[in-house]
Amino acid sequence: MKYIAMIYGNQEKWNAFPAEEWPAAIAKVEAFNAKYRATGELLGAYGLADAAAARLVRRTDGAAVVTDGPYLETKEYLASFYLLDCEDQERAQQIAADFPFADVDPLELWPILHESPSNAPDA
Repeated sequence: MKYIAMIYGNQEKWNAFPAEEWPAAIAKVEAFNAKYRATGELLGAYGLADAAAARLVRRTDGAAVVTDGPYLETKEYLASFYLLDCEDQERAQQIAADFPFADVDPLELWPILHESPSNAPDA
């Protein structure tokens, strides 16, 4: 079964992290990524740009309308996400708990209940 593990953050949190500690933190995350890619359970790991780079896109009268956004009601926003493929929820929870910073900030783990048939290898 597939799961998405989401990590939230904000610019204030990133700015407070000492610059000299970033290389070691990134190395820990990359080691985690390599470990679970090797088992086939990590399908993808994606870090998102700061919320200021996000755009809202809607369609009005058949044309795209793009505005700056999102306009968040909270200071926390989705910072990165992981796509997992695990035998069961317990295994997905074990992997999420193994994330290098899960002792500082929790990961939000959601089962993926539907996948588009267009994701199939022969589609």
